[in-house]
Amino acid sequence: MLSESTDHPDVELLHERASAIDPKISIATVYRTVRLFEEAGILDRHDFGDGRARYEAAPEAHHDHLIDVESGKVVEFVDPELEALQRVIAERLGYRLVDHRMELYGVRLDRED
Repeated sequence: MLSESTDHPDVELLHERASAIDPKISIATVYRTVRLFEEAGILDRHDFGDGRARYEAAPEAHHDHLIDVESGKVVEFVDPELEALQRVIAERLGYRLVDHRMELYGVRLDRED
């Protein structure tokens, strides 16, 4: 389910999707499987500030996230300039960057107030 997902579902949504294929699957099974996959590095867990743990298949290439705080939509992006700047900042502070996670939160510029 996660490898086919274009969104970042929570466990309840994963259970709903899995149940459409196999109605006998329990939510406890989904919770256990998600936990095992997370521990094995097969998927990544995210907390986008909506009180739900959300998941995605562990990406082959790094990317960051922009979360629309009104709709909950998650936009994945890669910005080489931003990646370079993060390395420069780490080095300036005396560190070699080994990993990072960036989540930006915003509202659409074209929304009506």
